[in-house]
Amino acid sequence: MTRDRLYLFDTTLRDGAQTAGIDFSVEEKIVIAELLDRLGIDYVEGGYPGANPTDTAFFSEKRTRKATFTAFGMTKRAGRSLANDPGVQLLLDSAAEAICFVAKSWDYHVKVALGCSNEENVASIRESVEAAVAAGREAMVDCEHFFDGYKANPEYALECARTAYEAGARWVVLCDTNGGTLPGELREIVGAVTKVVPGTHLGIHAHDDTGHAVANSLAAVEAGVRQIQGTLNGIGERCGNANLITLIPTLMLKPAYRAQLELGVSGEALAEITSISRAFDEIINRSPDRHAPYVGENAFATKAGIHASAILKEPQTYEHVPPETVGNRRRVLVSDQAGKSNLLGELQRLGIAVDKADPRLDALLADVKEREAQGYAYEAADASFELLARRRLGEVPQFFDVKSFRVMVERRHNALGELVTVSEAVVKLEVDGETLMSVAEGNGPVNALDKALRKDLGRYQEAIDAMELIDFKVRILNGGTDAVTRVLVESQDRRTHKRWFTIGVSGNIVDASFQALIDSHTYTLLKATR
Repeated sequence: MTRDRLYLFDTTLRDGAQTAGIDFSVEEKIVIAELLDRLGIDYVEGGYPGANPTDTAFFSEKRTRKATFTAFGMTKRAGRSLANDPGVQLLLDSAAEAICFVAKSWDYHVKVALGCSNEENVASIRESVEAAVAAGREAMVDCEHFFDGYKANPEYALECARTAYEAGARWVVLCDTNGGTLPGELREIVGAVTKVVPGTHLGIHAHDDTGHAVANSLAAVEAGVRQIQGTLNGIGERCGNANLITLIPTLMLKPAYRAQLELGVSGEALAEITSISRAFDEIINRSPDRHAPYVGENAFATKAGIHASAILKEPQTYEHVPPETVGNRRRVLVSDQAGKSNLLGELQRLGIAVDKADPRLDALLADVKEREAQGYAYEAADASFELLARRRLGEVPQFFDVKSFRVMVERRHNALGELVTVSEAVVKLEVDGETLMSVAEGNGPVNALDKALRKDLGRYQEAIDAMELIDFKVRILNGGTDAVTRVLVESQDRRTHKRWFTIGVSGNIVDASFQALIDSHTYTLLKATR
């Protein structure tokens, strides 16, 4: 049986960026785009070129390797020509391979938001799509408030969708912008749309205001649409968007969908979805949802008792899918062999060759479990995990040995009489048997420590000079006066722009930061000398 291709469209970097408390930097957007490429997403919508300096900079070059790099923007304004519409021109001038135009499809919004006639709005949709196609871009149209518009005036909503399709749009996306449509009525409306636009050219964009974004997306697929829009971990405006991290395993593992649909996500990528989900949470500096479907820490957890007894005998009694298919693990039946298999997969991904019978794997597995109990989370800190693994396997030279460090923070008046806060760090280390001591000032303790640590590394100085810190995140793992702090540091090589993450955990925030700094410097030297 031939299966239909279902396309995944991620809008984490655009619609997800409207989440309260989230503000992506260009560097974070680049890292997230890499995660999406790794997962196998078909389209990555990066934002709105021209809307702000971050999005404009992000679209200065193509940011994906496999996914279609997509820009978002409004259709041509009524009363203007395409050439005189700066928004459309910025879209056409960007490095995007595809352009997703947002268009009004509710006549009420055409009147109150655009202030133009229904006919002018339809003309703007047609002309915008034709311009994108003529420029060699893949065009698509997000029909904003489509379901509310259809309920109010079905003929006009359908006319907007039909116009986009006939003008050459590859995708006409039906948006439940207010998130109030329920699965039954959504399925019925999508069925009506398929009579004027083929399902192979229809997409769904669902919001979670009633908690039905995933269910609505699945209902739309069942009604014929072949593109789903969503975000990583369901972030988004108000209550969030459809959660791709939940949708992807459901579509790939549940027989009702697996038998009919084919995704661009491989089985190997699906097995990384838990680590990708948690890595994304680390990037946005929030705790992962322990109860999230498929990827949550408790998704396959069973307390002792009758359930635990049954699952020990036969896992399928209380597991709807095998946890390893999504890169998660069972929290009752955790054998050394199962844990070792997960570990071997991660080592293979990092390019570390080791025999599964190597006794050092048991020690490494014990190291990982012990450190996780202390608060380390290696899903978002590949560099620290690689160092931990290679140290246990005897593959990390002793580039330098830190003997001591000291940090002082002083608030004082500078030469101009201004009140400033200055940090000073002193680091004593040993390189090739020689003791070196460096002092540096910075705008904070971490900055001062970084400057002091990299100030003099002897024969390794040239390699370390190319490294720079680009981000620093802190999370308090528990409350109280004895709180444990986890620090995640992001670094990059100025020459190659390769990024990596390192982690530190301690009851002292400066100590945790220094751990992550040492790992970052060590990782830099390891890569430079291999």
